[in-house]
This record gives sequence, C-alpha cells and structure tokens, in this order.
Amino acid sequence: MERPPTMKRLGDLMVPAMGLGCMGMSAFYGAERSAETEREALATIDRALEVGVGFLDTADMYGVGANEELVGRAIRGRRDRFVVATKFGIVVDPDDLRKRRICGRPDYVRAACDASLRRLGVDTIDLYYLHRLDPDVPVEDTVGAMADLVRAGKVRHLGLSEVDADTLRRACVVHPIAALQTEYSLWSREPEDGLITACRALGTGFVAYSPLGRGFLTGAIRSPDDFAPDDVRRFFPRFVGENFRKNLDLVAKVEAMAAERGVTPAQLALAWVMARGDDVVPIPGTRRRVHLDDNILAMGLALDDDDLAALDAIAPDGVAAGARYPEQLMGAVKR
Repeated sequence: MERPPTMKRLGDLMVPAMGLGCMGMSAFYGAERSAETEREALATIDRALEVGVGFLDTADMYGVGANEELVGRAIRGRRDRFVVATKFGIVVDPDDLRKRRICGRPDYVRAACDASLRRLGVDTIDLYYLHRLDPDVPVEDTVGAMADLVRAGKVRHLGLSEVDADTLRRACVVHPIAALQTEYSLWSREPEDGLITACRALGTGFVAYSPLGRGFLTGAIRSPDDFAPDDVRRFFPRFVGENFRKNLDLVAKVEAMAAERGVTPAQLALAWVMARGDDVVPIPGTRRRVHLDDNILAMGLALDDDDLAALDAIAPDGVAAGARYPEQLMGAVKR
C-alpha cells in the first residue's frame, strides 16, 4: 500500500497534507491566555514546522485579532517556511464578544486585509478566505475586492468558507478560488452532498476544519463537565444532553476500530479525511505539542478499501446526533 502524500494541492497552491488550526490557541475552547499557554502555543507552531505541518490557519476574529498576532510572532524571521491562511468577514464587537455581524462589503475587504497584514507582520497572505458569506452583498462583489488584493500583491490565493456549490461557481467566474473550507469529519459528512464534487470540477481544493469533531472523535471527552465554563462546545447541540450520550456510541466504535489497528482514534479519524482525496486537507487544531505529535502520525497511516468501508459503516452521513452549530449560527453556513 502506498504511503499517503506529504503535500497536496489547493488550486495552484501547494501545502502540507495536514495543516494546523490555530483558533483554539486564543479563543472558544476554554483557552485562558497566559504567558504559559502562549509559550506552549508558540512551541506547538515550532514543532509543526519541524514535522512538516507548516500550513497555519487563523482568522481575524479568533481572539479579536490576538490569534493573528500570535501566529505573526511564531513565524517572524522565517516567513518563507510557512504557508499562512487567514480569514475575514465576521466582525466581533470588542466590548461584547457575543455580538457579531457578517460583512463582505468591498471597502471592508480592503480594510480587513490591511489589518490582518499588520497583525501577522507580513507583506503577503498566502491564502485569504471570506469567513462567512454576507447575505446582503453579492459574492461577486466581495470576491472582486479580494481579487484586487491579489493584483496589489497583498494576497496570493483566495478562499471561501462555508458556502454552497452555487456560490462557489459564481465566485470562480470572478477569480479562481484555491480552497473552500468547511467542517468535514466522520461525523460531519455534509460536503459529500456535491460540494466536494463541485470543488473538483472548478479546480478548488477542499480544507476540512474540525476534522476531529471539535475534539470529540479523539475519545478524550467523556462528559460535558470536561469542558471549561467558557468553552463554546457547552452550547453546541452535539455536546449537550441526550445528543452527547448518543454521540459517545459513535466514538466507542471509532475507538474499537483504532485499537484493532494499533492507532489512536484521532489518527484513524484524520487518516480517513486525508484519504478522501489528494485535494482534501484537514487542519486539526491544538495548542499542545503532545496532541500535534499524535496527529502527525496520521500522515503515514494508509487506509485500504476495507478500512474505508468499515468506517463508512460506523459513520454514515447523518450519524451525529444534533446540529453542528446552534440554530442562530447555522443560518450563516452553506450559503
């Protein structure tokens, strides 16, 4: 059996076969920022480069800019060794982090990019995503402004996040879209409804965020009490009440199959995502080196047809109990 590739293509952009999601280093998953947690986060990014995972994913709304600043410090002095992706479009009220809006206006596109460049401390962003589609602005207008950034040398490649196939097609008329990013894992298989097929027809790569089910598929989460008080997963449907208990049954099956093969559940789940194609790149997030070292072993794990069939039986489309976001957030995805 051939060893999985170590590099993959997103449009015209070559990236490692696995990236590193940096969001949790600064926000959402109970990350209480301190000098100690920042040192570990920076060390994790150092380790990612050492093991060939120098594809970093951040966004301007993670920690209201703090995550981009962290990534900027991590890559300083060695910018050319990293592929840096960031996003814009979700505007957070710094005085009340629960208040946010979506903005894709052309003037905001330019201002957001300039702010991200400053925080990252770079001259050019390798991959610049629209984080969520603004329902009040045609995608052609937003992508047109993003294309201007490419022509100005501020951005190399463009991406979209959480849009449907029709929106992707419309965007590609304006400018090539190197990558489409959305949630994709053993318990979130919605992109198989035609979205990945559309990406391939358009020459767009696919970036899978939360490929470990926001940590659930690792088997490390056994109770809602495992979450910090400010962890957003406490409010996500899949992690509460009866849904949580039902989803533990799925994790048990993944754990059993992983044990049979002598790997961890995380490695098995990541290998499944990477096996979906040479244009599918997972970006598992972690702020700890120990988890990164576990994840990276998935890059050498080849799954055969029997493995894939077994995982399809364990985790068919729709297997997860509960929606992936609360109702008020679901309206902003797959537009």
